[in-house]
Amino acid sequence: MTPQTDDEPLVDDIAARIRARIMNGELAIGKPLRQAALATEFGVSRTPVREALRQLQNGGLIEMQPNRGAVVRVPAPWEVRQAYEVRAELEGMAARRAASRITERGLAALREHNAVLREAVARAAGEGTGGGSSATTAANDCFHTVICEAADNPWLTRMIDRINESFPRNVSSLALAGDERHRQLNIREHDAVIEALAAHDADRADALMREHVISSGEHLTAWYERRSQTVFHG
Repeated sequence: MTPQTDDEPLVDDIAARIRARIMNGELAIGKPLRQAALATEFGVSRTPVREALRQLQNGGLIEMQPNRGAVVRVPAPWEVRQAYEVRAELEGMAARRAASRITERGLAALREHNAVLREAVARAAGEGTGGGSSATTAANDCFHTVICEAADNPWLTRMIDRINESFPRNVSSLALAGDERHRQLNIREHDAVIEALAAHDADRADALMREHVISSGEHLTAWYERRSQTVFHG
């Protein structure tokens, strides 16, 4: 094992800060990450920035491209599809476990988060806008988080989190924002999961959640397929 150096906590901190900006969409997919600019921004030398970027590259969030250096990576569509196949099984298991454990408070929280999504769709229809926002991204994430928490299995939660952290969280919102039909479907699928959980129907909650995640994964895969054709690779 390589001994820890004094720079490792700094490298980890820089990597975490860059990762957070990628995950919330501040650093968009395909965007170059300039070492000199990042070093100036963080008030450090280029060395810890370079090591932080290498760490993020190993994690699959960025890639090194000829003549461009580090850029926020555009996942291959097949990667998204395969990741969501695994996520569907895990979240189906979470819903199954949650069916016998979720409280009325948890069900109320699910309804509140879905209400945020429903109100956003109605508002977007009235305004003629896309409907995606940081609030809807958070509401959608929180919906799934409530179910994971109700499942009461930290190992399961960590595995789901690991998959979610492989892709920028704002991308799902961007994909939904351009498709009113799918936004409506997303809400209806959430409603069906809530009904199954309220009825403590583990089999139905499991099946509905798996179908929901697979559907979301196919929609996101299609979005990445379109995006991968437009991002300049240098």
